[in-house]
Amino acid sequence: MIGQSLAFVKITQLIDKIARCDAPVLIEGETGTGKELAARAIHDGGTRTGHPFIPVNCGAIPDTLVENELFGHERGAYTGAQSKRNGLIAHAQSGTLFLDEVDALTPKAQVTLLRFFQDQQYFPLGGGVARSADVRVIVASNRNLTQLAEMGEFRLDLFFRLKIMHLTLPPLRERQDDAALLATHFLQECAARFNRGAKTLHADTIAWFGKYSWPGNIRELENLIYREYLLADEPILNIAPLEPVMVERRHKFDRRRPDLSCLNFTKAKNDAIAKFEQYYLAEALTKAHGNVTKAASLVGKDRRAFGKLLKKHSMDKNIRDM
Repeated sequence: MIGQSLAFVKITQLIDKIARCDAPVLIEGETGTGKELAARAIHDGGTRTGHPFIPVNCGAIPDTLVENELFGHERGAYTGAQSKRNGLIAHAQSGTLFLDEVDALTPKAQVTLLRFFQDQQYFPLGGGVARSADVRVIVASNRNLTQLAEMGEFRLDLFFRLKIMHLTLPPLRERQDDAALLATHFLQECAARFNRGAKTLHADTIAWFGKYSWPGNIRELENLIYREYLLADEPILNIAPLEPVMVERRHKFDRRRPDLSCLNFTKAKNDAIAKFEQYYLAEALTKAHGNVTKAASLVGKDRRAFGKLLKKHSMDKNIRDM
C-alpha cells in the first residue's frame, strides 16, 4: 500500500490495529480504492499470515451455487458430482476468507452465510456430518451496508455479525498528492514488466492529477498509466486531462447484479440489456475521451449505429466528434 497523505496514514494505522484482532472485518469504499489490498494487509499483519488468503467475488457466484462454492460437496451429491470437492471455506482453513461485493448476495445466500457465522460449522452438499472451520472472514462492499440494512436490502442480523471491525477506505480524490506518488510507482512497475525504459510524468500532468475526481480511484489511475506508458514514444508522459462529463456519465451505471425477482421475465431482460448498453457505451466513450467516432471503432460498430445507441439512451449531449 502506497501513500503519504494524512487520510492514507490514518487508514494504515487502523489496518495495523485491526490486523491484531482476529475478528470479522467489514471494508467499505468506492470501486477501485483497494479493498482487497487492505484485506490482504490485514491478513498479512495478523496471526494468520502464512496461511491461505482466499478471495471470492460474491457478485460472480450464481445463487444456486453459493452453498456448493462455499461448502463443497461429497461424491454423488447431485448428478455430475463424480468426486468429492472441497469448498472455498475448506481451502481457507486457518487463514482468511475474503468476500468481495458481499452486498451482491441474494437474500437466500445471505441466510446461508448467516448460518455459517453462527458457529463456523457447515455441511458439504450431500454430507451428513458437520464440519468446523477456523477462518477469519473479511467482507467488502462499495455500497453502504448500513443504508442497505436500513432499507431492508441486506439482513440486519448478518450485518451486525460482519461489522465487528469496520474500515472505510478514502477515495483517491481525498488523498492529496497520493495520485502522483502512485502513478510513479505504476510507471516503475511498467518499466520492470515491459522493459521499455524509465518514464516520468510531465509537471502539467501532475497538476491535473491533483484536481481530478478519479471516480475509478486507484484502479482507474493504474489503467491510465499502463496505457499511456505503452503508447508513449517520449520518456516524459504529458497526459491530457480526462473529461469530467465522461466521468459523470459513467458513474451513473452500476455493474452489480440487480434484484430482478419482482419483475416479469421480459421486463427484467429488457432492463438488463439497457443497463449493459448504457455501461458499455459509457466505458467506450471514456476510453475515447468523448470522441464518438473513435469510441465506435473501439467497440467494432460503425459511427451511425453507435450514434443511434447513444440517442436511444439519451447520451448524445456534450459529446465531441472529431
